[in-house]
Amino acid sequence: MSRRRVLAPARAAAVVAVLLAPLAACSPGGSPSAPDSGEKPKTADRPVTVTVTPEGERIRAGELVRVRADGGRLTSVTVTDGEGHKLAGKVAVDGRSWVSDRKSVPGASYAVTAKTRTEGGTAKSTRTAFTTAPADKVNKVDWRPGTGATVGVAQPISLVFDHPVRNKAEVEKQLKITTSNGTEGSWGWIRDWSGLDRVDWRPRTYWKPGTKVTLNAELNGTDSGTGGGWFVRDYTTTFTIGARQIVKVDLDSHRLTLVRDGATVRRIPVSGGTPGGDKRSWRGTAVLMAKEGTINMNSETVGLRDAYDKMVDYSMRLTWSGMYAHAAPWNARYFGNANHSSGCIGMSDADAAWFYRQVRPGDPFEITGKDTKGLVAPGNGFGAWNLSWTEWQRKSALR
Repeated sequence: MSRRRVLAPARAAAVVAVLLAPLAACSPGGSPSAPDSGEKPKTADRPVTVTVTPEGERIRAGELVRVRADGGRLTSVTVTDGEGHKLAGKVAVDGRSWVSDRKSVPGASYAVTAKTRTEGGTAKSTRTAFTTAPADKVNKVDWRPGTGATVGVAQPISLVFDHPVRNKAEVEKQLKITTSNGTEGSWGWIRDWSGLDRVDWRPRTYWKPGTKVTLNAELNGTDSGTGGGWFVRDYTTTFTIGARQIVKVDLDSHRLTLVRDGATVRRIPVSGGTPGGDKRSWRGTAVLMAKEGTINMNSETVGLRDAYDKMVDYSMRLTWSGMYAHAAPWNARYFGNANHSSGCIGMSDADAAWFYRQVRPGDPFEITGKDTKGLVAPGNGFGAWNLSWTEWQRKSALR
């Protein structure tokens, strides 16, 4: 007969406790681990803080508009002025900032709408506004050539300012030239014959015929500097270069020659300015500024006292100081023989009528002669061609 050993109840409980002890030790806090759900604990979705500069009322114009987002990203920014025009700009790659392409302009109100997204994905739109103080003084521009014109191969782009321009570099940065064939050129600051500040853009060499040229002067919101005032508008002009016509004037042989596309079209006998005094002609390259037709010429307006006062036909202006090419029938016996004018280039009525029909503003007159007043100055008409390319480039405010 076999025997079975029976444990007492107290001893059995102790054995069970020992067997279960290692299992309990595997769980922190003495209890088994809960199953891993795979979810991460949520954090607070903090709002985005948007900062816009400039800010306030009647602030100084001429600043770029900047928007910054802290604690999230900008998804879009819209800046609109009081007339509904949008101020373009770009959001940075990291989405933290936006900067306008253009500066704020005087006397304007701007509404700014910034759309943002938080780190947690919440979208929001923030709106703010600011205004700029009006301009205490306005600077205006007179420019050549006019929109739609067809001009000669020596025509510069010329801007003359009503008031002084101290911030020349800032102004020059806003002047954009686009050509159809990548023409090389440079701006140069000069003093106009009137005494006003002026900036011209000329190509390195004469324009190529057929070139399309556009000027975009994005000046609105630019400060001229002390005494000059603000620009409150943009300017633009588009023009085309015509045939390659060069007028060669030899004052020593008293001949004018029209050359078109490298071929001589016609030679005309002329008489230039009287040698030995104030009536001499200028030499160098003068550019036909305008065809003025029949005009009154009075010697007192060019400092020659009462030498003449008469109506003159087929007048073609070459300088602001009063040098023209024109009909001069009273001087007929000197054509082709001697220089005997008051500084202009005179020719017969018939030759002047024909020549007037052939030329256009922007055509260069290349004038040579031993006894002249000197070279046409850059500001006396369009005399920039009398400077070397290097000399002209040095007149840029950005070099």
